[in-house]
Amino acid sequence: MEVDYDAELPPYLQVAADLRRRIASGELRPGARVPSITYIMETYGIARNTARRAVQVLTDEGLVVVRQGWGTFVRSDEADDES
Repeated sequence: MEVDYDAELPPYLQVAADLRRRIASGELRPGARVPSITYIMETYGIARNTARRAVQVLTDEGLVVVRQGWGTFVRSDEADDES
């Protein structure tokens, strides 16, 4: 997916939408590690803060969870609430 800087939707929301689609399709399965911020930056051609905001959107939506010291993972079940 290429970010469209002329689109109405801000770049971070475009990236969040693509990652959300990958989760919904099963490409990123429950429990799977979400790509790193660096990987997201390189893949989508965006700045670090833009990549962080995209992942934060998914965190706020409850689709992914951050495990301190381990990374960010697709939410798998209620056990993720304990991390």
